Amino acid sequence: MNQIELKEFLDYNANKYESVNFIDTDPIKIPHQFSQKEDIEISGFLVASIAWGNRVSILNSATKMINMMDGSPYDFIINHNKSDLKVFEGFVHRTFNETDLNFFVRSLKNIYKNHQGLENVFNSNKSSLQEAIHDFKSIFFEINYPPRTVKHVSDPHKGSAAKRLNMFLRWMVRPNTRGVDFGIWKNHSPAQLSIPLDVHTGNIARKLKMIKRKQNDAKTLRELDKKLREFDSIDPVKYDYALFGLSVFEKF
Repeated sequence: MNQIELKEFLDYNANKYESVNFIDTDPIKIPHQFSQKEDIEISGFLVASIAWGNRVSILNSATKMINMMDGSPYDFIINHNKSDLKVFEGFVHRTFNETDLNFFVRSLKNIYKNHQGLENVFNSNKSSLQEAIHDFKSIFFEINYPPRTVKHVSDPHKGSAAKRLNMFLRWMVRPNTRGVDFGIWKNHSPAQLSIPLDVHTGNIARKLKMIKRKQNDAKTLRELDKKLREFDSIDPVKYDYALFGLSVFEKF
């Protein structure tokens, strides 16, 4: 199909899959349980951080993690002490374990106590938030950390597509016009977002001849970002719904 037909095809499918029906089987279901801004962004960040593998498994692990915080992630983050972290003993989701979760909780406390929260540390006036992700990682690991945990926070400067962080940013920044994303970060623009590139979106983008590279890395993300911005420079990441939906629900 030509570029006009491709845009129409993607617009149709983005509109089709960006629906509240999408929520129930997606990790975004977890932050949708909350109404307070800080609970939404903290639960969203934690859930996005373990969002790889089977989606049922992700939801199960995420539910367990939030329950360990008594269903109040912001209150737990801000007010926990060292002994409270014992509640995470035995937690594991694939390669993310209690050591990693302990550090994530400690680091988030530092961010909310000393950096005005997650929205502030991701703030950027640049055209893309990939630089903000790199800067965020420096802040996230500014306190004493276990070396094993570094692998769980991606960095575009090291060639990563940073799929999970880009998904989290989509949740926080894109407007809630369709009832899926939250749009609670008002100092950011959807135009700055990058698609959460993974095996699903990457494979469909290749079938549609939108990208040529075989790796799902930072270079491929830039290639795909450029194409999606040609189709919609204001809200390019709406096409995440089209690419993901075509792969998961239609086996395109």
